[in-house]
Amino acid sequence: MRFTFGDLLKITFFGLTISSSWGNGHATPYRAILRALHRRGVHLVFYEMDVPYYARHRDFASCEYCDLELYSDWSSVRATALRHATESDIVVVGSYTPEGARISDELLALPRPMHVFYDLDTPVTLSHLNKGPLEYLRREQIPEFDLYLSFTGGDVLRRLEHHYGARAARPLYGCVDPDVYHRVPKRAEFACALSYVGTYASDRQAKLEELFLEPARRQSDLGFLLAGSLYPLEWTWPPNVRRFEHVAPGQHSALYSSSRATLNITRQEMAASGYCPSGRFFEAAACGTPIFTDYWEGLDTFFDVQHELSVVRTPEDVLSCLSVPAEELRQAAGRARQRTLEEHTGERRAQEFLARCEEAFRLKDVAAEVHS
Repeated sequence: MRFTFGDLLKITFFGLTISSSWGNGHATPYRAILRALHRRGVHLVFYEMDVPYYARHRDFASCEYCDLELYSDWSSVRATALRHATESDIVVVGSYTPEGARISDELLALPRPMHVFYDLDTPVTLSHLNKGPLEYLRREQIPEFDLYLSFTGGDVLRRLEHHYGARAARPLYGCVDPDVYHRVPKRAEFACALSYVGTYASDRQAKLEELFLEPARRQSDLGFLLAGSLYPLEWTWPPNVRRFEHVAPGQHSALYSSSRATLNITRQEMAASGYCPSGRFFEAAACGTPIFTDYWEGLDTFFDVQHELSVVRTPEDVLSCLSVPAEELRQAAGRARQRTLEEHTGERRAQEFLARCEEAFRLKDVAAEVHS
């Protein structure tokens, strides 16, 4: 089978979640990419296990751009899912998909579709695979996929091919849907000097303390806002820090637009690998919000670190950046927004996804001819 852009494509995804943005960074990039694929006429099916955690915090149970199939366990949906997969041109299994390794075993046995693994957590995946199999992936499955797409780029792509046997490892970074994330009027409940949007993670805690909580303590006359779930209940927060356990995607634009600036903090394993932009970068930039961020290798691949955002390493850096004149921050944010709209949208990632798949189809054809 040859892949061309003129074909009416069907793609079936098996992922962690697209229906709930609560406590995960998977739903919003999936939504942006799938919306863009849908606009190109692709028929999309997304299989998501109906786990209680996300069911309690679901943004929707159906959507207009894909057939969302919620299921209780793999055995209950296996026959229908395999029929969809057999009819598909491409099947995609995402990282952290419940029972993902078991599902991949069955999908990889199907001869028709192209098989893609989309890892939105590559450094974490590889670190854990060195200790043993994961629920969503086993090391010996990696060479069986026609294409391994990674949220993280740089050297990790070479490791995937040279040490893990991936046939083709290519980046597919985070992104934003500018129809959802854009500048809106400020709202009083979100007004602050500095916001931070992020679920609790122990390996981000030291930087959260240094780059967010300590500046809040030192600058008690300024308002700080933290939106994210799973933080320990026993924590005591500075009095000028407002907490939101969850802010739905529909309110993110208002949160960012109401922030003088917003902070990005990268998980330790992701930062160590580099080339790992969080979706928060692109969402905040699309809203025209000034961004302060920790540094990691490859950051300048996505933004101009001198003119589009501010790198911060200490509480003093954060407070210094907050004292920059508003117009200077606004101009930097405008440049970051323009770059994001040109390079980091769901439309751009959908285009890259199809190009990566087309390349993998060609490689598969060449390999078949060599062995024929």
